[in-house]
Amino acid sequence: MMIKIKRIYETPANNDGFRVLVDRLWPRGVSKEKAKIDLWLKDIAPSDQLRKWFAHDSAKWEDFKRRYFKELDKKKDLVNKNFKKSKSGITFLYAAKDDRYNNAQALKEYIEAR
Repeated sequence: MMIKIKRIYETPANNDGFRVLVDRLWPRGVSKEKAKIDLWLKDIAPSDQLRKWFAHDSAKWEDFKRRYFKELDKKKDLVNKNFKKSKSGITFLYAAKDDRYNNAQALKEYIEAR
């Protein structure tokens, strides 16, 4: 399964496949119509505590991933059930400004390592 990462503020494309918002909070300034998501999976996002601690600080990236992966290990049914829905691939959508250090990138790494 191919997983793509895209900022939710980018224009949806036909080749996005199954579009999944993986943030706990709805992105500011984006209507549900404009977002064109297939699924909002807020429960797979990092906990509020972890999200606030990380604050997109690249120096905390490896520690963030380790902590987030532990959270994901407790949600295996959620991970397994939701990411086999599209044969045309999945696009994880996120709102963070940082395109390298965000939960969508970490989630993709977690799933691909399995």
